[in-house]
Amino acid sequence: MNKVVVIFKRFERFWHWGQAALVLLLILTGLEAHGLFTLFGFGSAIELHNIAGFIWAGLIVLIFTWIFTTGEWRQYTPSLKNVDSTLRFYLYGVFVGEKHPHHMTPENKFNPLQRLGYLVIIFGLLPLQVITGICFYFFPELRAYGVINQIDLIAILHTVNAYALLSFLVIHLYMITFGEKLSSHIRAMITGKEQI
Repeated sequence: MNKVVVIFKRFERFWHWGQAALVLLLILTGLEAHGLFTLFGFGSAIELHNIAGFIWAGLIVLIFTWIFTTGEWRQYTPSLKNVDSTLRFYLYGVFVGEKHPHHMTPENKFNPLQRLGYLVIIFGLLPLQVITGICFYFFPELRAYGVINQIDLIAILHTVNAYALLSFLVIHLYMITFGEKLSSHIRAMITGKEQI
């Protein structure tokens, strides 16, 4: 028997969509800052990028606070249990109509591959992006205090990491189409509810 349960809490949905909007703005303004196109104008793109970056950093602090104070950090604990069946599903089963081997519950939202991926993204790439962005923004002050002499390595890390996050975004958008219906996973992240 199927029943509808709340999988994604209100704050999870808020930070998911807030982060999505901020990251898209950061990608657009970052690409414009690199001269790939003109949308806002260089000066405005830099200003928007900085503002969005500080808002995103604040949101990430709220996300970490929420994850650790609610016990949601357990959702990101890596596990190799059923990783082989999950990998097989993504490489083969999804294309032949097999059922997903992982069944979401409020206590176990993510399959083993999602746990590993989100662990790297949330606790690795996001903090690295924010730290390199802050170093970039405060470089004149950091150089004046003798903390950093050159920005080259930080700029490269910031850019390469941004492309890694963009790659995750593309994969994420593709993977949300793997639900029972094309819109199932999007609906779950809007309403918070999933049929289990």
